[in-house]
Amino acid sequence: STTSQGRPESVAEHSWRVALMAMLLSGEAEGVDLNKVLRMCVIHDLGEAITGDIPSFWKTEADTAKEDKEMIEMKTPEARVYKALDKLEAVLQHNEAPLSTWIPLEYELNQTYGMEEAKASIPFLEAVRNLAVTDTKEKLQKEST
Repeated sequence: STTSQGRPESVAEHSWRVALMAMLLSGEAEGVDLNKVLRMCVIHDLGEAITGDIPSFWKTEADTAKEDKEMIEMKTPEARVYKALDKLEAVLQHNEAPLSTWIPLEYELNQTYGMEEAKASIPFLEAVRNLAVTDTKEKLQKEST
């Protein structure tokens, strides 16, 4: 994504924001080991140090094969929360970026990306993801008028 200042977001910035979001979940994620979630957030994009930062909609099977198996399979509550945060951060970053930096498929994608992961995690993240959809729609409406 592009930052609000109009430059590409780095992998480090993305990972830092995802980790910060995990820290803010204290009290909202009963039964979830937030220390484990935080560790997942910090390391989740280490593979991109090798492959480069490939937008999710351009990743190939070979790219995703390099990711950690637990994180992909979403077998634990911690993995589900981490993945919801990972995708939510991307949506939030898009909402902060100038609309001129979006490519056409992102107009719809920003309204749907990460919804399933948010629903599969905790109610708080589902609610936040729904707010992000509202923000996306408002951004698109403002730009079209």
